[in-house]
Amino acid sequence: MTNMPVKVAIYARVSTEDQAEQGYSIDAQLDTLRGYCKKNSLQVYEEYIDAGISGTSLKGRVALQRLQRDAEKGLFDELLVWKINRLARNAYNLLGILDHLEHHNVSFRSYSDNFETSTPIGKFAFQMMGAVGELERNTIVENVKMGMKQRAKKGEHNGKLPLGYQAVADPSNLSKRSKAVVIVPDEAIIVRKIFELYAAGRGLRSIANELNHSGYKTKTGNTFSTTAIKEILNNPFYNGKVRYNRYENWSNKRRRGKSAEPIIADGKHEAIIHDALWEKVQFLSKKKSFTPSRVFDGEFLLSGLIRCPKCGAAMVASRTRSKTKTGEIVNRLYYSCGAFRSKGSSVCSANSIRKQEAETEVMNRLRQVLSKDRILKAIVDKINHKLVTRTVPLQAELSHIKSQLEQAENKKRRYLDVFDQESVDKSIFIGRMQEIQAELNKLQTEKSRLELELSEGNTSPVSFEQVRELIHGFNQVLTAAPFEQRKTLLHLFIKRITMDTSKKIETIELSFDEHVDSYFSDSPVAVAVGDSLQRKQARKRERIEIAI
Repeated sequence: MTNMPVKVAIYARVSTEDQAEQGYSIDAQLDTLRGYCKKNSLQVYEEYIDAGISGTSLKGRVALQRLQRDAEKGLFDELLVWKINRLARNAYNLLGILDHLEHHNVSFRSYSDNFETSTPIGKFAFQMMGAVGELERNTIVENVKMGMKQRAKKGEHNGKLPLGYQAVADPSNLSKRSKAVVIVPDEAIIVRKIFELYAAGRGLRSIANELNHSGYKTKTGNTFSTTAIKEILNNPFYNGKVRYNRYENWSNKRRRGKSAEPIIADGKHEAIIHDALWEKVQFLSKKKSFTPSRVFDGEFLLSGLIRCPKCGAAMVASRTRSKTKTGEIVNRLYYSCGAFRSKGSSVCSANSIRKQEAETEVMNRLRQVLSKDRILKAIVDKINHKLVTRTVPLQAELSHIKSQLEQAENKKRRYLDVFDQESVDKSIFIGRMQEIQAELNKLQTEKSRLELELSEGNTSPVSFEQVRELIHGFNQVLTAAPFEQRKTLLHLFIKRITMDTSKKIETIELSFDEHVDSYFSDSPVAVAVGDSLQRKQARKRERIEIAI
């Protein structure tokens, strides 16, 4: 009896152009691994590629996610990578991936590190290499931080430059990497306008609205929001200073990791805002920075769920205040467009809907579906029809992406052929090659996303009984829980609420998945329902979506 060849999944990843220049390029990894498989008579099941993505986190690595799904299905026997750090640079993530593969009887092999996990020694080596890789990465990170800290102390900028500045070649330094920071006159006009308006007593939204009406754009080409205005007003770079280490551990903590002692030093660049104006703006900002007490009471169940009928932004809480003929002050509560509230009338209009009207309509429609099996069954039938036909447009899009990938690869090969000719000035081609590689990375990422979506696509019919039980549990909690729990539940179940042009509720999209189970299990109102649903979902993890 002939032995079946071992089916191998190849995984390749590259995060930056620097890595590509050092020999880590996707093409180099794939060529090496294909050659290894051919030499050892291994059958390549598929190549999974994450291009332009960091190995520090698993977030956004759609090719790796699809690989893990295929491992669960038993589609290949072994995972092969060029080097262990291509899979992950974090020991915790590495061990998690290895455990997942082992659970589904898939072995792991690293070509460069020359070991496999099918033996105890190989597994030990894997763990040690993972720990060494994480130590190496952390050491590099610390060294980079130390260098950036020293640059800041010397008055040199780190990272992207804010609106009003650009980096140009430094004429006083012959080094190709040396850059000088100079003012961009057209952008500096916007910056000065922002500071002058704020110093004159204007609010953040008022300033954003005026800039957007005037057609001004941010550094990235977007309209101005109150957040963007606030960031500019608080940035000491405009006053000739350099600020570093404002946030610590940004990748994990984001804005919660604000540093108590950021570095602020005199910069080598020219200031756009003079000291007197800067100090006046900071004084006014501190005076306005206290959090005022609420001037009206209101429990907004649907904040962030209702979508603006004009621009699609999330609707947020708002109110109007007026006096009656008797002098009584009346607060009227609304949901209004978040983009209008943040960026002003040049971006969108209020498109307000009364809070009570919106919430009453949503709750009534939900109760109607909850109480009538006939309506619910018609909705489930519609879902099942969509499930059957959903893959067709995805497959067409994937085919188009593959065609674009092939064209980009051919273009890259043609440039490389010309690049190899000694008579050609190679500096001409470097920029173009970087553009082509960026395009390839983007297309490869989109291809991986579509393939993952297709592999996750569940075309089996949704059970009416399962949906009815989910809805029943939803109704129990919704009618008995306090406001905070009801709001949490609505945000778990409701994906979005759309309005029509007459500002009436049009559709409510419900979504049920495993997160709902965890909510039920924590809720004293529906423990029994939660236990039942958890047993169901343990057998079959899926998301059910309904539009009512």
